[in-house]
Amino acid sequence: MPEHVLVPIDGSPQSTEALERATDLFPEARITLLYVADPTEEESGLLEGPGGGASGERDRDRAERLFEAATAGLDAPDATIETEVVTGSPWREIVEYVEREVVDHVVMGSHGRDGAARLLLGSVAELVVRRSSAPVTVVK
Repeated sequence: MPEHVLVPIDGSPQSTEALERATDLFPEARITLLYVADPTEEESGLLEGPGGGASGERDRDRAERLFEAATAGLDAPDATIETEVVTGSPWREIVEYVEREVVDHVVMGSHGRDGAARLLLGSVAELVVRRSSAPVTVVK
């Protein structure tokens, strides 16, 4: 049974479903919700660097709102849930977090892109599945 489970949170219904699945599958594990502020996205203001000024504050505030929304209706009274915010490329930060924090399992949502959208944008879930040293469960 995994002791430490990572659930990346991005505000999508799939990431909320991933959290629900993680608490169902691993009720006794320590669960870390990870928000990755991607400096290449317009909504992220981290072009000046991680944690920098008002932009970094805006990303931390957004992450807190997403964490609260994801856990709001969660029926997991015994769950141990922690949160982390990092900055960078989502798939790379997730994979590096798995290594750095000794994560036993990743449960993450998939946005279900296919065809041209997947080729142009890439698939964070697919890259994590390919590169993570921990097993990954993808929730559609």
